[in-house]
Amino acid sequence: MVTGTKKQGRRKASADTPALSQPVIVAAALDYIDAEGLDSFSLRNLAQKLGVYPTAIYWYVSNRDALLAHVVTAVTCDVVPAKRRREWQAGLRDIMRNFRAAVRAHPNVAPLIGGQLVSNTQVDLDLVEYILATLSKAGLSDNALVGGYNMVLAMMVGFTTQEFAPIPREDAAQWQIAVQERLLSVDAEAYPLLSRNMRNLSNRAFILRWQNGIDAPLDTSFELCLDILVAGIEGLAKAD
Repeated sequence: MVTGTKKQGRRKASADTPALSQPVIVAAALDYIDAEGLDSFSLRNLAQKLGVYPTAIYWYVSNRDALLAHVVTAVTCDVVPAKRRREWQAGLRDIMRNFRAAVRAHPNVAPLIGGQLVSNTQVDLDLVEYILATLSKAGLSDNALVGGYNMVLAMMVGFTTQEFAPIPREDAAQWQIAVQERLLSVDAEAYPLLSRNMRNLSNRAFILRWQNGIDAPLDTSFELCLDILVAGIEGLAKAD
């Protein structure tokens, strides 16, 4: 007797289990990463959370990387301001602050942002168009427009992903103590400027921190970077 094989898909669902779809899967993936971090994230663990077999997820996303790209898109989908500002400087500050707020709301996604913006086939064209329109309004064109665009993205992504990158989850307290002890033991003769400014830099500067932006936000530095970015674009526009 020949028996057919049944493709694995949904496990027996409870009454309150939502129907499986790509938005449901992406939302569940984001919830998982928010709660557990990236290290333990897998399609198998996500399937268990959803109450389905892993094969069911592949009907909606091709692989783990594709799903993570959708997660990044979900996190950053609302950063483009609904209303355009009259002054380009204000418009630029709006989108930079919105992007930072989006990453701050989901800090465990921070390590994904840079890579997924590069490899994500679901390019956020609204984001690209907004930045280009803002820079064009500032007076940039041709090579200056390209350079200005790259400068904006570098700060937008670089600052926020550094600021909100998660600290080690394993033995976090011991790691924080080790970082602080390392900074306190800096050789003043070998590193005179670092030693002289250590009190001001400690836990407020990249590389020299034992907390991320959730517990120790870099608000002042971020706003200063915005000032420098705006001033740089103004100077670039004058030279263009």
